[in-house]
Amino acid sequence: MTAWPLALALGLLPNRVAAPTADEELLPGSERIVTLRSPGTPMVKIPGGAFVMGSTPDEVVAALAQCAREPLGHRCTEETFANELWRRRVRLPSFYIDRTEVSVAAYARCVAAGRCDPAGYENGAGRFARPDLPVTFVNHDDAEAFCRFRNARLPSEAEFERAARGRSGRTFPWGNLYNSRASNHGRLALMPNEPDDGYAELAPVGRFPAGRTPEGVLDLAGNVAEWTAERYRERYDDKNPRGADVWVVRGGSFESAAPFLRGAARRGVSRGTVSPSIGFRCARSSSEPEREPR
Repeated sequence: MTAWPLALALGLLPNRVAAPTADEELLPGSERIVTLRSPGTPMVKIPGGAFVMGSTPDEVVAALAQCAREPLGHRCTEETFANELWRRRVRLPSFYIDRTEVSVAAYARCVAAGRCDPAGYENGAGRFARPDLPVTFVNHDDAEAFCRFRNARLPSEAEFERAARGRSGRTFPWGNLYNSRASNHGRLALMPNEPDDGYAELAPVGRFPAGRTPEGVLDLAGNVAEWTAERYRERYDDKNPRGADVWVVRGGSFESAAPFLRGAARRGVSRGTVSPSIGFRCARSSSEPEREPR
């Protein structure tokens, strides 16, 4: 008698096998054997070292040409991507960054602990409050508060771009060629939503594995644009941030067309903005020990 029938005879196992969950899978040809898959760690370590940040004038021209192919491409000008200038080599120490965007469920735990203010879903935005979606309708202060709750912080602009582009400066998180199936994206049009990727609005976190980086970070392009820890400057060589209230968001959202999903793309948003297209993820220095939220 094999182990499973023997266990059933002794009453040690139920006489059925539950349907597989997200972390388990029935093997082909078997109704009784399950293979458990360990979930990925919540943070990914990004090795330290030098990487290429920003864009060259030629890369800005290429992004402009890509933008011109959109339905409202005439709105793209020479200044649309000029804030990515100039390309340069930056050196960072190793750091950790969240594998996915922070979810509604994760943020709710911070609210329940009294450490975060509720996200602003109460004014007719309840459809965005599903637990598996990225948390949205949170401003920069809300994002900072959650990361402190996690004993972490918002990523710097350089850390976000390093995670998205790698050391070589690839164009998109997944590589140099655009892939419409690798992210939850939009288009530059009167109706920016693009349901052809499977989602007219937000997608659950981690739903686009084709868009992961070689190091395993997901959703660095599309779904929600993400708050960073940096004040916005018109160009990298501009020493003066544009006021205390404007901060950099990265990654593009479900309303963003292809050129705005590039790893170099950036824009400034007022600190108090709440939007269905802006969320965040957390980071921490590799020298900082990982601790449970207090």
